[in-house]
Amino acid sequence: MTAESMSLLGLEKTSLRQQALAALRRAITTGELPPGTHLVETELSETLRISRGTLREAMRQLQQEGLISAGARGRLSVRHLDSQEIRNIFAVRAALESLAARELCALADRSEVLAALREAVNEMQRAADSGLEERIEADLEFHRTLCRLTGNATLLHSWQSLEGSIRMSIMFAGVERAVRNMDVQRHSEIVDAIATGDAGLANEVIMSHMEGAATVLVA
Repeated sequence: MTAESMSLLGLEKTSLRQQALAALRRAITTGELPPGTHLVETELSETLRISRGTLREAMRQLQQEGLISAGARGRLSVRHLDSQEIRNIFAVRAALESLAARELCALADRSEVLAALREAVNEMQRAADSGLEERIEADLEFHRTLCRLTGNATLLHSWQSLEGSIRMSIMFAGVERAVRNMDVQRHSEIVDAIATGDAGLANEVIMSHMEGAATVLVA
């Protein structure tokens, strides 16, 4: 990896840690830094034009997100997700999102929640002719919205802690399998289940959605 070969250049002097974090996260989840890549501090700090201390802060956050891991002698590298890890990620995600769906079903008035979720589905439809990265973001925004609308900050934080690993799982699968999981109708079914107010049905739809998604990604 060289400064010339990467799009991680020219960070402004404000919020350097956040900019470095965003740039590295994007490079990892898009495959610009593929699994197994060793992250060399001197090289990255020069490429990003930041201090090694600022870089270490960003990399600590990436470790917490599960995007990089420490190997022999503490050397950091981009994490490789195997099939079982992907299934585990989606099992935890299913538990979180089914909880979100049950909480939304319990609301006396779900009109605003349903409007927000249907708009998120519409956003996925509008992104259908865009590139893979835009489609992934629209898909993730639907699920993020599902959690955010509960007002349960702990639930949302737990879901967001998986976000980097979810992106990696999708990229791991390749374009064809990733796109199969972004079917708009499958997401509309989640909204329709919540609209009924039947928590059992919503739970069943979410669990089936996530199990099917994991199966497609690791097939």
